[in-house]
Amino acid sequence: MSVFNPEQALWETRREFGEHGGVTPSIARSSTFTVMDPSTMPEIFRGIRGPDKGGCFLYSRHFNPTVDVLARYISAMEGTEFAVCTASGMSAISCALLQLCRSGDHIVSSDTIYGGTHALFRKLLPEMGITTTFVDPSDTESFEQAILPNSRVIYAETIGNPTLKVADIPRLSKIAKRNGLTLVIDNTFMPMVMTPAKHGADIVVSSMTKFINGASDALAGVICARRDFIYELMDLHTGRVMLLGPTMDPRIAYDIIQRLPHLALRMREHCKRALVIAERLQEIGAPVFYPGLPSHPQHNLIQSMVNPEYGYGGILTLDCGTIEKAEAFMSILQNQERYGFIAVSLGFYDTLMSCSGSSTSSEIPPEDQSKMGLSPGLVRMAIGYTGSLSARLGQIERAVRKVGLVS
Repeated sequence: MSVFNPEQALWETRREFGEHGGVTPSIARSSTFTVMDPSTMPEIFRGIRGPDKGGCFLYSRHFNPTVDVLARYISAMEGTEFAVCTASGMSAISCALLQLCRSGDHIVSSDTIYGGTHALFRKLLPEMGITTTFVDPSDTESFEQAILPNSRVIYAETIGNPTLKVADIPRLSKIAKRNGLTLVIDNTFMPMVMTPAKHGADIVVSSMTKFINGASDALAGVICARRDFIYELMDLHTGRVMLLGPTMDPRIAYDIIQRLPHLALRMREHCKRALVIAERLQEIGAPVFYPGLPSHPQHNLIQSMVNPEYGYGGILTLDCGTIEKAEAFMSILQNQERYGFIAVSLGFYDTLMSCSGSSTSSEIPPEDQSKMGLSPGLVRMAIGYTGSLSARLGQIERAVRKVGLVS
C-alpha cells in the first residue's frame, strides 16, 4: 500500500505557467471576461460552457484564472478532486455548510472547535432553522448517538482548537457513511501533516490565513471536495460561494501560490520545534499538552493518521490555571524574553500565543468551555521557527519558572 505524500501530489498536478511562458502564473485581475462569439455568453449562464468546459470565464466572483490555479494546487495537496478558494476560513466553513443544510436540518459537531465556528453553529445557523448538537471529539461514539432523523452533517477539526483533542476521522467517516451524512473536517491546524480526505472526509475546509499562507499578511479560505460539489457551490442560481460572494482577490491567490513550494519545509520545522519544546516542558514538569507526546491520550490515534516525516503539528498548549498567570506568562515571553507575540492566529514564522478562553474561544460560554476541558488559563502557542532552538528553549523555561508553573 503506497503512502500518500501531499508534497508530491502538490507538484505532480498540472504546472501552471504565466501568460507569456513565465515560470509563475499570471495575475488575472479582470473582474469580467469577454467572449468572441455572442452565443457563448448564454451557454456560460446555462452551465454548458465554463473554465473546464471550453476555457470560458465569465466574472471573477464566479471563477478567476489565478484563483483557479491556487484551487488546483490545494486540491492536489489535500487529495480531493477539486477546490474553491474563498476570502476567509469562516466564509469557507459557512458556505460549505449552507450548501449542505437547509432549514430544519441538523448538524452533529465536535464541541472543541474554533470560537467563530462555535458561534456560527450556536447563534447564527439556528436563526436559519439549522440546529447543532455538540459532542466530545475524543468520544467518537457520541457522534453517532447524537444523530437525528434530520441530521445532514458531521463536523470536526483534525486537531481541536484549542484543546488539541484529536478527531478519529476514519471512524467518523464510517459513521457518516452508515447514516447517509456528509463528513466535513477543518484541517487548518494540519496542512500536509494530515490529509483528512485520505481517511474518509467528504469535504475539507481550511483557513489559508494560517499555516498555508504562513506570513500573517492575508486572509483566505478553501473548500476541498468532489468536483460536483464545488460546482454546486459556484452555481449561478443556487451556489453559496457564488451568491454570498466571499471572493478571493487574485493578487492574494498569487501570493499564496508563491508560498506553497516551501509549505512542506515550514510545516516540518513548526512540528519539529513544537515537539522539542513540548518534550522540554514535560521534562521539567510544566503542564504542557501536545499530540506528539506519548502522554497525550490520543497519541496513538494521531500517529496512525499523520503523513510520515511531517510530525504532529505546530501547536501546543500550556495550562497556567488562571487568566492572571496566563497573562503574566505571555507578558514575560513577549516583553522580557523577546520571544513571540501575544496575538491570535497561527502559522506565522514567529511564535503567536493567546489565552484562548478570553480570546479566540471567548464566543463559547464559560460553562461550555469548562465542559470541553478549556481552562481559563490555557495558553495556546503556535510555535514559530525564528531564532536558535536552544535559545528558545531557555526563554520558555525561564518564563514558566518565573510564573511558578514549575518549581
